[in-house]
Order: sequence, then structure tokens, then C-alpha cells
Amino acid sequence: MGASAPAASSVGQVERQTARLFTDTDPLRLANGETLGPVDVAFETYGTLSEARDNAVFICHALTGDAHAAGFAPGATRPGWWDNLIGPGKPLDTDRVFVICANLLGGCQGTTGPSSINPATGKPYGLSFPLLTVADLVEVHRALVRHLGITTLLAALGGSLGGMQVLQWGLTYPDELANAVVIAASSRLTAQNIAFSAVARRAIMDDPDFAGGDYATEGLNPDAGLAIARMMAHITYLSEDALTEKFGRQPHQASSAPGFGIDFAVESYLDHQGQVFTERFDALSYLYLSRVMDYFDPFAAADALDAVTADPVTWLVMSFDTDWRFGTEHSRRIARRLELAAQPVTFREIASPWGHDSFLLVVPDYHATITAFFNRALAEVQR
Repeated sequence: MGASAPAASSVGQVERQTARLFTDTDPLRLANGETLGPVDVAFETYGTLSEARDNAVFICHALTGDAHAAGFAPGATRPGWWDNLIGPGKPLDTDRVFVICANLLGGCQGTTGPSSINPATGKPYGLSFPLLTVADLVEVHRALVRHLGITTLLAALGGSLGGMQVLQWGLTYPDELANAVVIAASSRLTAQNIAFSAVARRAIMDDPDFAGGDYATEGLNPDAGLAIARMMAHITYLSEDALTEKFGRQPHQASSAPGFGIDFAVESYLDHQGQVFTERFDALSYLYLSRVMDYFDPFAAADALDAVTADPVTWLVMSFDTDWRFGTEHSRRIARRLELAAQPVTFREIASPWGHDSFLLVVPDYHATITAFFNRALAEVQR
């Protein structure tokens, strides 16, 4: 940002809203042919929708995110998970754009998911909830956009699983968004990535309190398995340099003698991350949404690029040089495939020591790139 840019500030207090987008008589039709209804979606908005309804930006969140991307929810002490990116004077400047963020289908923060009540039984769905695809997540996003009276988005933007949703949306419905920002994402998980998720799911499902997915009905919760899944995943979100800088081999303050407890500071950190996670996330949502990522492969279809070739989208694809979960080669592959469809695509690899988590943090070159991209996008709208 230049010297004349407004001072960055928070969007302030925000209220989560809920919309019923599908019903039992007008259900969501899933990619596998099954139907699901009713479907409720929790979402938040920031900024003001223009009279022309041409300044809307949809945020697609990652695996363990939710609708609270910016500002402060009532009673909350911490801002939304992407508050550094969204707000007046920030890269997504809410003095200029109208931002929408929704908890995705299969989630556990107000949107219908596997722990929601199945109206046919009066009990939580559990493992009877249908398997989902990224295309299903996008269909619900599209329904919310229509519900808000918006025909075309200025942009869709997301990191990790959020970037996968943006990619799917742009490929399938390019007439519905002018710009697409795909950050630290993949178009096809490697065997290593699938393996990480397999171990995480096994930790959850082998927890005795998982109860075959009926833990809510039984008054249980597989906290130990879910915490282990989060601990392992968290390791993959940080680079080795980041862990070394933050912890090194520092001993845990409460440790007085070697043993099999928490002897090192990094162990204490991971234990805390696991415990906090069990307080805000649902084990079944973790199973379903991690499996969504495993099967994502949008370029596999022979006609995958047909729609976007006929109706180009302007793309920004970004990676981070220390991200080893979805490394730069994942993003390069996306950019190359888009170039085959003659798409206007910009690719940037950003230097950051923080690994995959960099997309959630304030990295100056990263924020500057997004700022420039949206300045251009808004200038085109205003012509």
C-alpha cells in the first residue's frame, strides 16, 4: 500500500447469520446422486454491497475454518481467523468490497454437517451423512450467493481447501466470478498428503469414544483421537525452520526430569493445540472434510477446461516457498493447467519462513500481491 492508503482497522463486531438454502422438499442434489435437505448455512458479511452488486468477494475457508473470518463475534476476545486480511485499509478493503464468508457444508459451526440432526431419525446423522465432494461445497456457496441477490462475484478467494473450492468454482461456473485467488492449494493430493489424513482419521475412528460415529447420541466425544489428529496436522502446517525458531530444543518449563510426558516446549505447544481444537471442532466434520480433499482432482475430467476456456476468469495462484504440505509444485501445476485453457493467470511464489500456515499470517509480499490484484479488479469494475 502507498502512503495515501487508509489506516487498517477492524470491521468491528459482527453477527453470524443463518440461511436455510435447501429443504426436504427442495433438497441439495449432491455430485454422487444423493440428496440432502434441509441444509442450513451459517455466514458472516463485512462491508457494504454496492448498488450495482458488483463488489462481492466470497471467502472459502480451509479444513478447520469457519464463517468467522474477520472482526469480533459477540463475547469473543480474538478476531476472526483472517482478520489481518479483511477490513478497512487491508488487502480486502471493506470500504471498497463486500466480503462473504460461510461455514462450509459438512462443517460444525452452524452449517449442516454429520453432527446435525437427521430429520428422518431425530438423531445426529453420524456416518449416515453422505460423502461430499468439493463440487458439493461449491453448490452450497452458489446458493448462498443467489440468496443474497448477487449474480456475479468480483472474486472468490481461499487458501488450502478454500483454494480448492475456488478452483472448482472457477472451472465449473466461470460466468459467476470475474476473478479467482487460489492460495497454497492443490488440484490433486499426493500419496503423502493422503497418508497424513489417513493417519489422522484412524486416530479419531480408533478412539473408543468414537462409538462408530454415534458418539453424540451416546454422550461421548473422541477427544483423544481428535487431538492427536490435530497435533499431527499442525506439524505439517509449519516449516522445520519455523518450529526451530519458535521452540528449538527448549525444555518444557514444568518438566524436571526426562520421561514420557511433556519434556520439550514443542510438545507442550502441540498438546495445547490438540486440546483447544477439541473444544471448537467436531470429529465427524474432520473425517468428512479431510476425505473431500483426498478425492479432489478437477482436471481429471476430459472436459474440465471447456467452460472456463469459453468464459475466462482472471486467476491469481500463490504458493509459499517453505510450504511442504502443498508445496509450490502443486500451485505451478494449477497455473500450467489454466494456461492450457488460455486463462489470464498470474503465479507468485512468496518467500515466508512459516510454511503452509503462511496464508493465514501477515507476510508483506503476500499481502501486497493481493492488494495489487484487487486494486486492478476494482479498477476494471469502475471503468
